[in-house]
Amino acid sequence: MKLPSRSKSYMIPEYSLTGDLLSYITCGLQYRYQNKGALPPSKPVQRWFGEFIHGVMEESYNEWKYNKKDFPWDWKEDIRPIEDLIDLRLQVRGLYPHDEELFFSINQPGKDLTIDDLNEHDHKKLASARAEEAINIWGKDLFPLIKESEHLIKGVRPMPNYEKNISRSNYYGINGVVDVLTSTKINSINEQSNLYNFNNKIVNFIKKHLVRENDNEDYEVIIDYKGMKRPPVKVLNPLSEDKWENHKQQILTYSWLRAKQEDAANISAGIILYLNELVPSKEDLALIKEEIRNNLTDIPEGIEFDDDVQLIEEWEEDEKAPTLSEEFKMARSIRYIDINEKECEKALKKFDSVVEDIENSLVNEMKGCRIQDAWKAEADERTCLACDFKTFCKNNSDITKDFKIP
Repeated sequence: MKLPSRSKSYMIPEYSLTGDLLSYITCGLQYRYQNKGALPPSKPVQRWFGEFIHGVMEESYNEWKYNKKDFPWDWKEDIRPIEDLIDLRLQVRGLYPHDEELFFSINQPGKDLTIDDLNEHDHKKLASARAEEAINIWGKDLFPLIKESEHLIKGVRPMPNYEKNISRSNYYGINGVVDVLTSTKINSINEQSNLYNFNNKIVNFIKKHLVRENDNEDYEVIIDYKGMKRPPVKVLNPLSEDKWENHKQQILTYSWLRAKQEDAANISAGIILYLNELVPSKEDLALIKEEIRNNLTDIPEGIEFDDDVQLIEEWEEDEKAPTLSEEFKMARSIRYIDINEKECEKALKKFDSVVEDIENSLVNEMKGCRIQDAWKAEADERTCLACDFKTFCKNNSDITKDFKIP
């Protein structure tokens, strides 16, 4: 009796919107070492803050949902315990803030500290200040709209330029986590007083950009948090990552994935909340000043922000940060993304091209090609300076001219 041989295992490569798409666009070689080689960055402060602010917003929503706590929330009594919880979760995963000035933690080994030991003036650092503003400025309008938070979405697409016996698979999977899904009726929103939506700033912002024919039609809006400043709309350096366009493509891909799910309503728009804009650092202010001077940003626009622009233009980096108006900070914090079929298709083709590049690099490496020859090493100067692999990267000629690793 002849026994049949086991068939070759069938694997569909899985790619995420943030962990793969945005990471690879930043730098292909860095992506290879960190994501495929499991070599995390030695100073993941940006990753820490992104995880921190997402966790704080999710836990704050849960707290509001079950206790209906009125706004504004007190930092020490209401917000700091949530920060402490998220801090513990991140420590378990090996994520810590790099700069002590960024975030004060009571979870310090050998120190018996409690909430009562905190002094707001001494210990509310930048991350805490941003969390407090995010909750008190956007929470009262955002939380009543939420249908679901941290919603996992998945989909499958044909592998670009599939070649039998060469490509790893004829399909690839896309996955992502939507920070917030909202569900409501845009033009009858003010009638829903039981949902605290009267004069809702987020809804009013959407209504300024969105025109719908059916007043009573249910719709969904995808909302994504970004623990960063608003990116410029134009990039002068060709090697710089175009975060403005990449964030738009991320929301459009989310909308395509969400539309494939059975319980999805019509997806009418996407919203991005750049939470760093609520409490900009001095580094952020310097970049904003440069972008305004070179006409690289869409906000500010209109005479209502002239006073804020003047404060920024007259500010010097060795001075105390200027006090900007809440309206200006909110305008820079929120961004509208129009959802339409044509734009979604462009975003998906971009994702296909990135997957094709990654797959080609993987196949070349499997054939014996050196890592640095198989993967692209293209990034801007700021990314290179912070990279752990700069000492042997072929893209960093000034550092590597006397130091090579074979």
